[in-house]
Amino acid sequence: MTAASTSGSLTTTIQDKIATVQFSHPASNSFPRQLLDAVTNALNELSKNDAVSVIILRSEGQGAFCAGASFDELLAVSNLAEGTTFFSGFANLINAMRNCSKIIVGRVHGKAVGGGVGIAAACDYAFATTNAAIKLSELAIGIGPFVIEPAVSRKIGKTAMTQMTLAAHEWKTAEWALDKGLYAKVLLNQTELDNDLANFTIKLASYNPEALQQMKKIIWEGTSDWDALLLDRAAISGELVLSEFTKNALNQFKK
Repeated sequence: MTAASTSGSLTTTIQDKIATVQFSHPASNSFPRQLLDAVTNALNELSKNDAVSVIILRSEGQGAFCAGASFDELLAVSNLAEGTTFFSGFANLINAMRNCSKIIVGRVHGKAVGGGVGIAAACDYAFATTNAAIKLSELAIGIGPFVIEPAVSRKIGKTAMTQMTLAAHEWKTAEWALDKGLYAKVLLNQTELDNDLANFTIKLASYNPEALQQMKKIIWEGTSDWDALLLDRAAISGELVLSEFTKNALNQFKK
């Protein structure tokens, strides 16, 4: 199944109990709200699909894995309701990943920024290449990684999350992300990445699906408050994106 538009595209395929969800956007695989909703809906549907045991979440191309929020849509925000609505898209996606009954394996082939780091963190297991450097640049544009912070902190710890957030212009290497626990494995290139990913997910899909679903619940124990928490965080970002500082910073980044 494929959905495509100027807001990006989404393709979902299912083979041998493994579903692959691939998103794409011409602006470095960034996320406008429509694409966020499409991925969220796809995961919610797969969660109910008895023919699926494992989900691979990936993006298209050879460049960035995900550049986070769409700058164009951020610049278009004109009031608090619009800002909160936009950032709630990331909240909904992370909660869909958390609540999904299937194990989600991330394929992070390139750089991840902001919301892209949050998506990698919300995967239950993530493979990456040495090109998959990460950065939380939100403070540099006048906001903060408020919505994704619970997912990032849960995976790499509050100290490492703080280091990334405050060094908003600094890339952390894929090896750093591996050491902190964001990635489970880092491969030299996409060929090695895909080989290891295929071997891993085929084995995973051969396990008892009921055991996998129970394990998923255990993996995410202690996060039941995220349905409300992430939406509260979206409101913080929604207000800050209206500031003159943020509007000016976004325009500079676009240039």
